Amino acid sequence: MSTKRLIYLPLGGAGEIGMNCYVYGYGAPDAERLIVVDLGVTFPDMDTTPGVDLIFPDVAWLEARKNRIDGIFITHAHEDHVGALGHLWSRLEAPVYARAFTAHHARRKMEEQGANPDKVQIMGAWPEMRQIGDFNIGFLPVSHSIPESSALVIETPDGRVIHTGDFKIDHQPGVGEAFDRDLWAEASKPGVKALVCDSTNVFSGHEGRSESSLAPEIQRLVAEQPGMVVATTFASNVARVKTLALAGIAAGRSVCLLGRAMRRMIEASVETGVLDSFPPTISPDDARDVPRENLMLIVTGSQGERRAASAQLARGKYMGLTMADGDTFLFSSRTIPGNERGVISIMNQFSEQGVDVVEDTDGRYHVSGHANRPDILAMHELVGPQMVIPMHGEHRHLREHVKLAKSNGRAGILAPNGTCVSLSGNKPEIVEYVDTGRVYLDGSVQVGALDGIVRDRIRMALNGHVVVTLIIDEDDTPLGDPWVELMGLPAKGRSGSELTEVMEADLGQFMNRADDRTLMDDDKLDEALRRVSRQSAMDEIGRKPEVTIVISRLN
Repeated sequence: MSTKRLIYLPLGGAGEIGMNCYVYGYGAPDAERLIVVDLGVTFPDMDTTPGVDLIFPDVAWLEARKNRIDGIFITHAHEDHVGALGHLWSRLEAPVYARAFTAHHARRKMEEQGANPDKVQIMGAWPEMRQIGDFNIGFLPVSHSIPESSALVIETPDGRVIHTGDFKIDHQPGVGEAFDRDLWAEASKPGVKALVCDSTNVFSGHEGRSESSLAPEIQRLVAEQPGMVVATTFASNVARVKTLALAGIAAGRSVCLLGRAMRRMIEASVETGVLDSFPPTISPDDARDVPRENLMLIVTGSQGERRAASAQLARGKYMGLTMADGDTFLFSSRTIPGNERGVISIMNQFSEQGVDVVEDTDGRYHVSGHANRPDILAMHELVGPQMVIPMHGEHRHLREHVKLAKSNGRAGILAPNGTCVSLSGNKPEIVEYVDTGRVYLDGSVQVGALDGIVRDRIRMALNGHVVVTLIIDEDDTPLGDPWVELMGLPAKGRSGSELTEVMEADLGQFMNRADDRTLMDDDKLDEALRRVSRQSAMDEIGRKPEVTIVISRLN
């Protein structure tokens, strides 16, 4: 019996949607050679992560084993799969592999963070394979909502694994590769040990629709509007951007792309050969001179991002362009859970301007890039794996996907982040658990989710902040009473007096009662002043603020 094993370990993306990072290993236990699949980000929100710029998977487990990592493979160029590459590469220092379009974005991510873009190597599509240690790996084309998405065919001494990445079954995606059933059947023919499979839409009971099915409805909508038409979608959905642009041209409108991400994606698509052509567009400067009824803007910001083009138009102006009564704004996208507040705010701002907002409530202007339940089941049947390992989904998605696999006689296992699964036997087996977590990009610094920084920020946001300053003379005698500065608190409390005056009076009374032992000990003095400050504020305003004590001793 072999002493080596094949393992699968998700560090991000299993138990959540976003922040994808998966590890495969082969070798003796605790000495496996490793490959990493995807290094993605998720995005913060003001409620739970105020001030944070991006959120990464915690790769401490990988960093401790960096000398065993043989490669990093990026399945496609969505931010939740490639967005952390530049930020985390220096901690892993392994060669990166991707197809041409994805590599274009991966190299830019590396350059932006000062890493060497030449570490990203381009691979062709399956059946091209690359031997990386004990793994023989190929990129198997699959349809999704961004060009050149790929599954991974991972051949190992213990059998073949297919990691689907994000996928849908779309035979007419418009841009990018159609789902090729024969190609997938060929890749599965030698027998597949494990299918590690996208779970995002496992609760959607109807078959997924093709991207190409949207064009007629979008063309009709754009043609019927009397004023300017503005549409937003995911910038990475190049097929949708092209469909929108073609609809504008067909309606006799000049088309202008607004937002750096939108222009960057189209330029990358042309440069890497994903797009052989794109409808003619005009610059924002020229757009200002076009009559409103003859103009269409395609803009970034479908998720309500404050700095994106759609949010700025909602606030009044962007690049010299404004919305007006009688214009139409189309959301050709779905709102990702958690972004509803920002999107609704934009909708209401447009409404106040007299703009008609059209959202996709019935699937006329948007289709998902992920496989629905019947398509997931079709993938199971096409690949015919011995076992199914659900990934890319919240816990409830993974659990439902396991049920789906088992209901059709396939072994399955629930493996959220940190669950190390052996794929070597006849069924998947949990062999250990690994500590996982999140790392925040806060400005230009990476901080741990448990470091307390964001927790303190939330506390200050909820409770306000008080700074108490006290000066102590050389003989341990206070030079006057402490004074107070407030941030984020009411100026007056229940008594009607200034809150600073009430707190300073209470602190002064405490100082008059304080004994020599307290006055000589900064820790005791800090604790006491903090307690008095919080109680004083509680009595006046019904809230205990965060308190910082500054004690200055004159030597």
